[in-house]
Amino acid sequence: MESESLLQPEERVLSTLEADGSRRWMFPRLSRGRWWQRRRVFAYALIAFFLLLPWVRLNGQPLLFLDILHRKFHVFGFTFLPTDTVLLAILVLMCFVSVFFFTAVFGRVFCGWVCPHSVYLEFVYRPIERWFTGKKGVGGPPKRNVAGWRKLAMYAVFLLISLYLANTFVSYFVGMENLIRWVFTSPPWRHPVAVGVVLVCTAWIMWDMAFWREQLCIVGCPYGRFQSVMLDRQSLIVTYDPQRGEPRGKPRRSTKGDVELPVLGDCIDCSMCVAVCPTGIDIRDGLQMECINCTQCIDACDDVMDRVDRPRGLIRYSAQAKSDGEPFRFLRPRVILYPVALLILGTLFTVVLLNKPATDLTVLRGMGRPFSVMSDGRVENQLRIKIVNRTEAPRQYAIAVHTVQGGDALPQEQVDADIIALKPSEMTTVPLRLFVDPAKYTAGRLDAVVTVTDDEGTAVNETVVLRGPARLNTKNPSDNAKGVNGTNTNEASEGKVTP
Repeated sequence: MESESLLQPEERVLSTLEADGSRRWMFPRLSRGRWWQRRRVFAYALIAFFLLLPWVRLNGQPLLFLDILHRKFHVFGFTFLPTDTVLLAILVLMCFVSVFFFTAVFGRVFCGWVCPHSVYLEFVYRPIERWFTGKKGVGGPPKRNVAGWRKLAMYAVFLLISLYLANTFVSYFVGMENLIRWVFTSPPWRHPVAVGVVLVCTAWIMWDMAFWREQLCIVGCPYGRFQSVMLDRQSLIVTYDPQRGEPRGKPRRSTKGDVELPVLGDCIDCSMCVAVCPTGIDIRDGLQMECINCTQCIDACDDVMDRVDRPRGLIRYSAQAKSDGEPFRFLRPRVILYPVALLILGTLFTVVLLNKPATDLTVLRGMGRPFSVMSDGRVENQLRIKIVNRTEAPRQYAIAVHTVQGGDALPQEQVDADIIALKPSEMTTVPLRLFVDPAKYTAGRLDAVVTVTDDEGTAVNETVVLRGPARLNTKNPSDNAKGVNGTNTNEASEGKVTP
């Protein structure tokens, strides 16, 4: 009586919930049509790409190696360092614009065709589940209770696959060589972070593929909610044609005796489109957030139409505007602006990438006082020189400093710096002491250029402002050996300097 007094929703709140709020487990049937065949080829190509990519090397490095520990990212023959913030920012923008563009044109095609969750669930884990539950190649709920040993064996296979996928994922961050050495020749406690990441990833994949499943697409992933602002009525989506399909009904004669019956649409109300849907929705209700454009309903409906001798396409790739009888326009502002933005970003990315210097140079001021005055009257500035060897070969670097006024190079005795040797992709920060005649300063500042030249003759420059006394005492030059607060610095050569 208590349950009857509760307000009942007019429709199902979520396709994965029963009316009483319990979990509705999905066992979608399998329709092996033309779209499924295409998806399967594409899915297995993506899986092979993911599994083989860590093994392929180019220029001595894996095609994709995200070395977070050493802050180096090897991507298809190019090495990106933390200093490549502009390139990384452009790359992120290109990814976002690409998602907007493909969604505007093809709807939620990423979810059904590219998303790793959908790819592995539909073409790895569910086929294994169907094999153990006796529904191989057919799908649908098991006809009888599955033996406990079969469930145990199924989950054991799931665990092994999840463990392998987790190790492959970790190899993108530690390298396949390190991973193999750790797995086969090193005890786990020698590398606890990597082992912990593998265990966490294995548990996540196992829980996702064995339990959460379609709920990730419905309640966990934000992409379905974003599509409402990325789609328009001209976007291609999986849609049902109500003008052709309604009213629904089983095939029958057009007359009963002398009475002419209402003409039915092509939809025979077999509900096969619902039975094959991995998220459990009815595509005939229109565009829904849960639809991932997997095209299983298209294959199922085409098969039924072939059997009842009616034309295919009752459910098909189309646009909402076209289904409602409006003209279809592929070219529209967003479809033009997104490719233009991608072209601009791609061109900018290519120009920045191809013009990256072989050496990164950053000049920072030293800690503490802006300058010190030595006992001989010279002004000392302390700088920090950050050098990054962007090449794949060892390099040696020499530092020189030129003043902007006149372009004079400071003598070596005024530039306290040694030859710096760096390994490939190595970074270092070295101190630099500059001793300059105070007469060169104008209003307490002197513009200078720090030049770093490698052993190949390639030089990079960066301008820096040197600080000094604002005014010189021409009547008593010895006072110039005092700091900014008048304190004598005669013992600066021993490191006892005061501003």
